Amino acid sequence: MSRPLLVICFGDSLTAGFQSPTRENPTGRDTPYGQFLQSYLGSAVEVHTSGICGELTGEMVIRFQRDVLERHPAYVPILGGTNDLGWNASPPEIMRNLITMYERTLTSGVVPIPVTVPSIRVEDAAGSQEGQDWVQEHVARRRQLNRLIHAYADSKQLAHVDLFAATAEPESGQLEAGYSNDGIHLTTEGYRVFAEQVAHILRPLVARTSRS
Repeated sequence: MSRPLLVICFGDSLTAGFQSPTRENPTGRDTPYGQFLQSYLGSAVEVHTSGICGELTGEMVIRFQRDVLERHPAYVPILGGTNDLGWNASPPEIMRNLITMYERTLTSGVVPIPVTVPSIRVEDAAGSQEGQDWVQEHVARRRQLNRLIHAYADSKQLAHVDLFAATAEPESGQLEAGYSNDGIHLTTEGYRVFAEQVAHILRPLVARTSRS
């Protein structure tokens, strides 16, 4: 019997599955999407999660060789940039770090799966024009970064996950209320959606690899 293919979910707190404290869970909780991904894909793969809360893409680059490539995965979903955007890094600057990881993955004979950054949600933004403008500025920067991710993936003919589109309100562009309880991180349901999106990409790739 062949060994399962290794999938390493790589990123920051959105990969670690961080959830902010709530009344029901006052200490918070972690529900990494990788655990749902494992259940969706079954025994054909072995899913590992490598996510560090608060990490910037430059820090992700530093540990990428050790935590990902030296473990010889078959597929690597990569999500990063949310924290960089929070520190007002420019989308092109963030994209340079993401491309470094994408390219190192490809050079190693591994398949990267780029993931777009999700949106944000600010419940009281509608209270003032200033608040609305702030939110739209931050949503626009996410859209700009995500366009760069889409363009890179298309140029390399890589399947990629549009987590922004899967979790945002079509009208406002903000995160769906049911997918986040703090405006940045996802809820359990949000992480399930994340896993479903990655599973949709991986199922045919895994099936093709298993047959070859």
